[in-house]
Amino acid sequence: MKILGIHVDNVSREEALSKVSEFLLSDKQYKIFTPNPEMLVDAQKDDYFMKVLNDGDLNLCDGRGIQLVSKEKIERIPGTDFMLDICVLAEQKKCSVYFLGSGSREVVSRAGANIQSRFPQLKICGFHEGPEIKRSKDQKIIVDEVEQDKIVDDIIQKAPDILFVAFGHVKQEKWIHENLKDLPSVKVGMGVGGAFDYISGTKKRAPQWMRRLGMEWLYRVMYEPKRIMRIWRAVVIFLFLNFFKKSH
Repeated sequence: MKILGIHVDNVSREEALSKVSEFLLSDKQYKIFTPNPEMLVDAQKDDYFMKVLNDGDLNLCDGRGIQLVSKEKIERIPGTDFMLDICVLAEQKKCSVYFLGSGSREVVSRAGANIQSRFPQLKICGFHEGPEIKRSKDQKIIVDEVEQDKIVDDIIQKAPDILFVAFGHVKQEKWIHENLKDLPSVKVGMGVGGAFDYISGTKKRAPQWMRRLGMEWLYRVMYEPKRIMRIWRAVVIFLFLNFFKKSH
């Protein structure tokens, strides 16, 4: 199904995990993205980002707004939860994982330690806080070459099967799109946004009942008021764009 020109897979959580299992058995490389309303709004003024999202092999709905616009046809699969599902699968299949991003070595290492304690048999082969990423005028991303080469070399040396990238949306999807081909061992690359912050305990997730109702955005506004403009885009502008598109 396409929402604002971007493909979103209509799959259940179980079906999505089954696809990942198939990905891990393949000789190809696969990209998993978790579009939310804010990402779809941002893609309307970033043609390259729209292309990158539509190049995803598995695009999972991570927003109540998308679910509403689809008339409840698409199941919401939170990216953080699905990342943990993949960790369970990786532990079972003896696949290795690498954590990249968050911007803080303390956060990413703590996230790795917490996941290791939850899944003792999971092979975590490496982690890195990630490079500083800027955006160019042509919508591409700019990364310091020396820093980029160090990260790519480390991932190649550690040879993970699965790579979780947490640079924040837009940056992480573009980075995966541009760099996955240079990481031969990686079967699955997934953008995970703020997952490391939540898993490390740096930030608290909304209570389960709020997540179940798709009201995580309200919790974020309450505890991070500076996000109000992002929430405005994700709720008001997203719904307006969908209404405008349908009326024309």
